[in-house]
Amino acid sequence: MSNPVIIYTKTDEAPALATYSLLPIIQAFTKHSGIAVETRDISLAGRILANFPENLTPAQRVPDALTELGALTLKPEANIIKLPNVSASVPQLKEAIAELQAKGCQIPDFPENPSTDAEKDARARYDRIKGSAVNPVLREGNSDRRAPKAVKDYARKHPHSMGAWSPTSKTSVATMGRHDFYSNEKSVTVPAATTVRIEFVATDGTVRVLKEKTPLLAGEILDATVLSKWALVTFFKDQVTRAKEDGVLFSLHLKATMMKVSDPIIFGHAVRVFFEDVFAKHGATLAGLGVDLKNGFGDLLAKIEKLPADQKAAIEADIAAAYAKGPALAMVNSDKGITNLHVPSDVIVDASMPAMIRTSGQMWNAQGKGQDTLCVIPDSCYAGVYQTTIEFCKKHGAFDPRTMGSVPNVGLMAQAAEEYGSHNKTFESPGQGKIRVVVVPNTVAGLAEAGPGSATPATSPIVLLEHDVEAGDIWRACQAKDLPIQDWVKLAVKRARLSNTPAIFWLDEKRAHDAQIILKVKKYLAQHDTTGLDITILPPAAATLKTLERLKAGQDTISVTGNVLRDYLTDLFPILEVGTSAKMLSIVPLMNGGGLFETGAGGSAPKHVQQFVEENFLRWDSLGEFFALAASFEHLAETFKHAKAKVLADTLDTANGKFLENDKSPARKVGAGIDNRGSHFYLALYWAQALAAQTNDLELQKIFAPIAEKLAASEKQIVAELIAVQGKPTNIGGYYQPDDKLAGAALRPSPTLNAILATL
Repeated sequence: MSNPVIIYTKTDEAPALATYSLLPIIQAFTKHSGIAVETRDISLAGRILANFPENLTPAQRVPDALTELGALTLKPEANIIKLPNVSASVPQLKEAIAELQAKGCQIPDFPENPSTDAEKDARARYDRIKGSAVNPVLREGNSDRRAPKAVKDYARKHPHSMGAWSPTSKTSVATMGRHDFYSNEKSVTVPAATTVRIEFVATDGTVRVLKEKTPLLAGEILDATVLSKWALVTFFKDQVTRAKEDGVLFSLHLKATMMKVSDPIIFGHAVRVFFEDVFAKHGATLAGLGVDLKNGFGDLLAKIEKLPADQKAAIEADIAAAYAKGPALAMVNSDKGITNLHVPSDVIVDASMPAMIRTSGQMWNAQGKGQDTLCVIPDSCYAGVYQTTIEFCKKHGAFDPRTMGSVPNVGLMAQAAEEYGSHNKTFESPGQGKIRVVVVPNTVAGLAEAGPGSATPATSPIVLLEHDVEAGDIWRACQAKDLPIQDWVKLAVKRARLSNTPAIFWLDEKRAHDAQIILKVKKYLAQHDTTGLDITILPPAAATLKTLERLKAGQDTISVTGNVLRDYLTDLFPILEVGTSAKMLSIVPLMNGGGLFETGAGGSAPKHVQQFVEENFLRWDSLGEFFALAASFEHLAETFKHAKAKVLADTLDTANGKFLENDKSPARKVGAGIDNRGSHFYLALYWAQALAAQTNDLELQKIFAPIAEKLAASEKQIVAELIAVQGKPTNIGGYYQPDDKLAGAALRPSPTLNAILATL
């Protein structure tokens, strides 16, 4: 087998900036080990350019790295370190397009309402890029996420701050419970491979095809559900009234970046309800401006700037009246007046809810102070997880990081399993009628027994799933293939056995989809030796309570969940346990033998970029990258029987432990110490010292002994050089596509460190 290759992904925002500093260290340290560390650009800007090659000059064109890596995940030699990337909302996509156009790239604008063939083609390409376009391609395996021992030990010795909970807190979660995705879900497991079509049947019998073909494998679970627009709008009106009466903040919690079709629509309804009087009075004017509430209230504010001063002033006066009439809104940035309803991608449920729970169950009000909050989570599939946690904290007080247990997660996500793979099967109903899933003729034999349509004549379509719909209702379908479920169950048993830890499958037998999953879980658990293991199945709210009780008692519990809960829980528990989800070890054992190593779950930190540009200070913590890199080396050592990779893994583990113990993570602000670049220097110092001290590879020991000496001797000078540049604005030549020369110079400002690395 040829020398192994690690692919280190170039992504977006703060982790992309940190890469300019960290990657040269990694490449220098691996240079003499026969391991190549290469980059692939899967950033939002890179993916846009890759989709429009014919619009670019030869010098501007970039390879389609995401497609290349998707193919690589199917090979046993795959070893990919994947940093957090932007899951682009439409406003972010437009910003990135504008930046690239300003740099001379002749790519088309994002067509809001495509009419020509060229516009429809451009819109189709951009739709492939927006939202969570990266993860479904790369995640050809299930997720194994946990806090590394060194991180957990550090949190116990140096506990992060936790807000005090009051038993009289008014904070709570509001959810629909009726006429939502949870209550309307239907699910079926297909017995044989087939292809289905999704269609809308109007009340007059007219059929409109929504999605022509979706192939299904034998044993695949297909579910469909609908959320009522009428019920949603009524729910929002009730919650606005309730928040006002209770004197709490109104706060909407969705995931518009991942649920990129459904959640922006839901977000828009919330904005329209909150500012109902504004739209009643100025609806025609706002419609004429092309205001799109799926992009948030910020879209309205931006577009009224085009109006004559008197018209704009009249609308602004009515906006102020709506603010005064309604409940106080939770703020994203109280200094700048940016509310929870401004931009859909600003408040992401899996990050915003744990942060609120950690800080006494309060969010920021317009005065920049904490206030009890009504957390509005419309769909009731997982709202109970947060309500249970809030009630637990009211009863028992805040958790203590010094004594609390841990909650690793085994998550089903391979081959775009479940909700996050459903964007291409989510639709806003065009009218009254039915939306149904039917078998495409001649694609399977004998499926008539599979679904509700089994009694229909042979000439009628075989209907697997269908729902009555009204105009504006949101309908979606999701898939989960059988092999990923088998692999998920196997991984859960393996983790429970290796760690001797109880495991809970978070599945609700009263939910149609989960009921199908439970049948498979029971079937595949029976194929494994579970003797002596504590493995149970509980619905999410009950699983939450049992996990919290054990967590409080200092006990560990493995959560075994579907795709969305994987995302939610690997923010919720780490933020409570260790203060952040960015320090999680996230391993994806790919189903064909390769490895995908994700660097934490903390998002791509846009505020960090803003701070860097303004102050030349990057507070991004690369600890997730450090742990992912160690796991990547470990994987190489096992799959390639590569002795030097094993030495690099062991010594990096040692360095990571020393890094934490000596508290070399970045400070949060200028003047408080080192930033991200300084943390990279200390990793290099400790790693070189560990390599110089080990005796398993005398060649590496000989190479790194002088490096360790030089780095130690130059510590004060290097740190001084890194701190000297702080506090002044810096130019990186672009937000979504930084200029490599400018960013490289800005992120590597220590000549002394650069010279020592160059000797390798």
